[in-house]
Amino acid sequence: MEKISIQKLKWIKSLQLKKNRDKEDCFIIEGEKIGKECMRSIPDDIGLIGCIAEVENLVPKNLRDRSFILSSKEFERVSRLKTPNKLLIVINKPSIISFNSEKKFLILENIQDPGNLGTIIRTADWFGIEQIVCSPECADVFNSKTLQASMGSFLRVTVHYKELTSFLEHTEYNVTGALLDGEPLKDDSMKKSNAIMLGNEGKGISKSLEKFCNNPVKIPGHGGAESLNVSVAASILMYEWTKK
Repeated sequence: MEKISIQKLKWIKSLQLKKNRDKEDCFIIEGEKIGKECMRSIPDDIGLIGCIAEVENLVPKNLRDRSFILSSKEFERVSRLKTPNKLLIVINKPSIISFNSEKKFLILENIQDPGNLGTIIRTADWFGIEQIVCSPECADVFNSKTLQASMGSFLRVTVHYKELTSFLEHTEYNVTGALLDGEPLKDDSMKKSNAIMLGNEGKGISKSLEKFCNNPVKIPGHGGAESLNVSVAASILMYEWTKK
């Protein structure tokens, strides 16, 4: 492998910004574990691989022509992580998969924290939920922190960004909404639901979207905390929704 050029380093660093990811139609993932999964699962979508010399053996022969060696200092320049990894991959964004109204899905309104979004994607993957509909104000699925938190589940869960009012107003989905004034969650609370809706970390589901939640529920607590983290609430609801 040859050493990476300054131009390529600048280009990789530019992809930290969403506007540049959108313009270039690609994104970055970092880490050996998630990197190996991408090299195995989607080799044709990989545009560039950067690694330090000690892990170049992780790169398969069929991808070496797209691979470059970086020094530790160069990794620090392009990484968004406090402790940079030894491997990064630039991936071309996948073709858009159509939303399937016959399958279960999550609806997320204004989830701001990329880590929360990534954790929800990972949990959805665990419970076999393959699609998520996000409001435009949600964190970017291709943000490095979102991808890191998803631990590779972004490869199997499709995230759609839609204006939620127009998406929901002409449909007849049975939507379970996580609301503080909802009915306490029971074993059969979600049997007929097509979707689960969760709202912003601080404000919850907005009043304009509450009307689409024909099954408002809350997760009963027994302590002093004001509320649950949105990714934790999502995990509990997905468990109840998918258990047999």
